[in-house]
Amino acid sequence: MFDIERTTLTEYLIAQRRLHPGATGEFNALILQVAQACKAISRAVALGALGGVLGSLDTENVQGETQKKLDVLADRIFLRATHWGGELAGMVSEENDAPIPLPAGGTRGKYLLVFDPLDGSSNIDVNVSVGSIFSVLRAATPGEDAKPEDFLQPGTQQVAAGYAIYGPSTMLVLTVGDGVAGFTFDPIIGEFFLTHPEIGIPTSTREFAINAANSRFWEPPVRRYVDECFAGKSGPREADFNMRWVASLVAETHRILMRGGVFLYPRDRKDPAKPGRLRLLYECNPIGMIVEQAGGRASTGERPVLEVEPTSLHQRIGFVFGSREEVERIERYHREPAPLLAPDAGADLPLFHSRSLFRQN
Repeated sequence: MFDIERTTLTEYLIAQRRLHPGATGEFNALILQVAQACKAISRAVALGALGGVLGSLDTENVQGETQKKLDVLADRIFLRATHWGGELAGMVSEENDAPIPLPAGGTRGKYLLVFDPLDGSSNIDVNVSVGSIFSVLRAATPGEDAKPEDFLQPGTQQVAAGYAIYGPSTMLVLTVGDGVAGFTFDPIIGEFFLTHPEIGIPTSTREFAINAANSRFWEPPVRRYVDECFAGKSGPREADFNMRWVASLVAETHRILMRGGVFLYPRDRKDPAKPGRLRLLYECNPIGMIVEQAGGRASTGERPVLEVEPTSLHQRIGFVFGSREEVERIERYHREPAPLLAPDAGADLPLFHSRSLFRQN
């Protein structure tokens, strides 16, 4: 039943703006344009095969990944919704090698937008939740076209970050540096309404997410952590853990925000040329800001991810985030030497002694 008293996204942004008397309204306009893009992408995702948007193209993005039809469509929707308003000095997308040119002769604003237009696109054809991720930064030279190096700001410099998740309902989760709020989209009215005003991540958890297929490439601290989780009540953690893996960063993040958990996509030895899988600027930094604002912790596995100084637009990095106690434990394992196992350690746990399910010989 429709609740006329619910706060809309526009009303929420106006209330936030009142906390900053010098604000001009450009920021609110930009966030509303991003929200408009998310509405359009939500409709395209919902139509699926009926809209002729499933399947892959014969093209690759800058990462060398095969582009889905919806990848390209979502990128164009983001561009169309945000490039004309005059709030931006530049924008960077996962689907483009260089910063996206803004319309010639148009006004240049004081913000930069970096985004992944459709995260988890490998799940599109099997109808699993996907999403969009975005981050807002301040331009180094407002009123002028941004240079590529202007985007290379650590996550601590973000003005706002958010994601949209396209699942059973479409939600926009947003932080403007004052906690995290969740808005649910009403497709009949065409508006986002505040439904989760103060999202917080529990400090502890008994649930973790990792791609176990990469276990042979993990570094010892990660293998130690996962082995201990799998050992359950009989192991050193003295508690049973559940493992989850969706292969969609937005879906993983949303689950952790709603009920806690820890996500690991760590640096490993699978491809020495890539220090991680996820992209720092438009995946790890915005998700990291949201997680930190919700009381969790976001890390490379060794240090806070938001403190990393970017060196390239599409830089990859290891990423661990979620409930603070678990992320801090993983960071501690990276600092500590690997424990030595006694000869009879785990004798009653044949899968989890020194030749466990996730250990190499």
